[in-house]
Amino acid sequence: MKQALYISVMLGLVPFQVTVLNYAGIAGIRPDLPLVAAFLIGFLSGEMEGLLMGVILGCMQDLFSAGSVWINLITKGAIGALAALLGRHLASATPVTVGALLFVLSVLAGSTAVVWLRVEDGFAGVLDIIQAVVVPEALFDAALGAAIYWILPGRRRKAAEFGDDMALFGR
Repeated sequence: MKQALYISVMLGLVPFQVTVLNYAGIAGIRPDLPLVAAFLIGFLSGEMEGLLMGVILGCMQDLFSAGSVWINLITKGAIGALAALLGRHLASATPVTVGALLFVLSVLAGSTAVVWLRVEDGFAGVLDIIQAVVVPEALFDAALGAAIYWILPGRRRKAAEFGDDMALFGR
């Protein structure tokens, strides 16, 4: 069941992002669905699944876009793995904490992409782009991710996934 869900996310999310959301943004700002998916998969499922889904979604996003080939692959994979690490060490996650974490990681990924793409131009206007595009997009990503996390049933990780640390506390 989980594999079927992952395959449908891989095959449907990036084309949906590129086609439908291209026209459905608010004031030209649209959420980065592959980033939100990589974060949530990593946060809820673990490092390997988050890393693999982030790399696959980032690679597909790079193939569908006309931008740099490696930037989405690297940032989405890193976000999937970091989200898993954060999810493992966070005792009780709420939609607010998920949104805050997603906001920070989205700003980091967006800023990395802007700096990567503007390095040839001598970083002209990087702060303006971050302020005008990256931060509003990160707010959109955070709100969407928090809403999805709030809606998901059974969103807590199993105690067995926390490792031997939980045995110390009698859980």
